[in-house]
Amino acid sequence: MERISWHQYFMAQSHLLALRSTCERLTVGATIVRDKRIIAGGYNGSVSGSDHCIDKGCYVIDGHCVRTVHAEMNAILQCAKFGVPTDQAEIYVTHFPCLQCCKSIIQAGIQTVYYATDYKNHPYAYELFNEAGIKVECVPLADQVLNLLPHQP
Repeated sequence: MERISWHQYFMAQSHLLALRSTCERLTVGATIVRDKRIIAGGYNGSVSGSDHCIDKGCYVIDGHCVRTVHAEMNAILQCAKFGVPTDQAEIYVTHFPCLQCCKSIIQAGIQTVYYATDYKNHPYAYELFNEAGIKVECVPLADQVLNLLPHQP
């Protein structure tokens, strides 16, 4: 059996994290990596101890669910909480980051953004990433990656 690439490995981790999402509108996962090692992961969900969208419904203001913390932010905040530096790291996200997450990624010193799916890709996000010298690349998750185990009859 051939090993999967690093990109597919980390993107698969982000998709796995997205399965923990508690938002009904979109499930997103993010994995922060440095030196080919996972240093944090996050998914979009409610503030710890607060109501979840899956229990109380989404709290939508101006077309956005404000109940959830985005996956990218949860991963970055996990690093901050436990004192793990994010400078020069990479982030793998299931969907293109929103503007707020884009700015947080830049401020965290993350140098590369890999995303699997286009989602409301804002031109200003591209502009900000470009100004900051951050590489952005679409890395779709290959269908076979999450189906590597042989089928058992």
